Amino acid sequence: MLLWLLLGLLPPPGAAPGPGALRELEAGRDPAALEAARFALESYSRAAAQGGGPARLGAIRRAQAQVVNGIKYYLDVTLLKSPCGQRGFTSQDAAACDHSAELEQISCHFEVWSQPWMNRKRLLKQECRPAEPSEKVQSAAALDPEEPAPAKVPEEPVRWEALAQNASLQLISLFKDFLATYKKRYKDERETERRLQIFAENLEKARTIQELDQGTAEYGVTKFSDLTEDEFRSLYLNPLLAKLPARPMKPAAIPSDPPPAEWDWREHGAVTDVKDQGMCGSCWAFSVTGNVEGQWFLRRGSLVSLSEQELVDCDGLDHACGGGLPSNAYEAIELLGGLETEGDYSYEGHKQRCSFSTDKVAVYINSSVEISRDETEIAAWLAKNGPISIALNAFAMQFYRRGVSHPFRILCNPWMIDHAVLLVGYGTRGRTPFWAIKNSWGKDWGEQGYYYLYRGSRACGMNTMCTSAVVV
Repeated sequence: MLLWLLLGLLPPPGAAPGPGALRELEAGRDPAALEAARFALESYSRAAAQGGGPARLGAIRRAQAQVVNGIKYYLDVTLLKSPCGQRGFTSQDAAACDHSAELEQISCHFEVWSQPWMNRKRLLKQECRPAEPSEKVQSAAALDPEEPAPAKVPEEPVRWEALAQNASLQLISLFKDFLATYKKRYKDERETERRLQIFAENLEKARTIQELDQGTAEYGVTKFSDLTEDEFRSLYLNPLLAKLPARPMKPAAIPSDPPPAEWDWREHGAVTDVKDQGMCGSCWAFSVTGNVEGQWFLRRGSLVSLSEQELVDCDGLDHACGGGLPSNAYEAIELLGGLETEGDYSYEGHKQRCSFSTDKVAVYINSSVEISRDETEIAAWLAKNGPISIALNAFAMQFYRRGVSHPFRILCNPWMIDHAVLLVGYGTRGRTPFWAIKNSWGKDWGEQGYYYLYRGSRACGMNTMCTSAVVV
């Protein structure tokens, strides 16, 4: 927590840290407040379309935020309204009047409710009137120009001094550390500025997730912090998990004995190293190969790293980097006749021509089963039979760093599962029960590639799609 205080991502001691506390934002500088103000301006402009020329953002005089099942922004802004665009004005007239000193200045109070994890905003309140002298901006230059600035000539290194004019030194320092840590490079300075803006917005999202988390997790900067939500979902997640019906499977027999208090298959040799799916929605293949690796180890005594690329290329039931279902993948493995090793059929991270060879089959499966949705029974099956392929809602995972994650249920809808992973164990940290989950985003994410999720509340739908291959 000390680190978060130093980075300014948590309220200082004495401030109300929980949901519902009003927080002052740096007016005109805070990226999330600016985004909310732009959204309010769009709504205002649509409603006022018949009343004159376009309005632009002159200044954000005050900005506050409050966590209320999302983030509620309270904004006092000054708008600059131009006569340009009214009937009778030509494009030449518009160019002149848009820069005149006679722009009408309007003072507005906006209240915007945002759920950044759902990419959803709503204007709750709008009160506008002519600006008082103390509310007017001294320059007619808008805070948010209508036309984007022309692209600058790329330079090496990036001109951080120029970027710092529109961002705090603290934000620039965090972003530079992020670039160095994850070896990020962008094509030009304009793209760097864009990624800095996204990075700043993601810090605010991470802070909100941190405030709302009920577990012990720490959220913040990860290697995905420069991606928009849409980019992250399209590149790393698997929306087909919630959209496509799973293939009917036989129910697994649940052991009658109660499960031990804790269990971890990593300690028993049934789990290979963490892998990296790259920018490909192939999590379903990694989840299934991880399960088959464990099943083969338990039945044959040999731990073999298996090929995900074989499934990406040769599984005709699924959609390669576009997503898939574990239930389909088991069937595909049976139809193919087995899986090759990682060494024989290495991972490329994109679909290729199928080059599977029956001569190189290293393991096979006989069938597959669906496991109970009861968490106690899941634990009992896992402790006796090996790691389990599961799917969950990855809402909190983009910014997860360490600890036991426990998002509010309403924010991590169990019916919106979008990522397949491997359940390898369970236990308790202090008084917090957890599931140990092997992910496929590399060792430079989470706790050496692992995600720890609260156990006992069916968190994020982790119990809705639990399956395993059967090796006899």
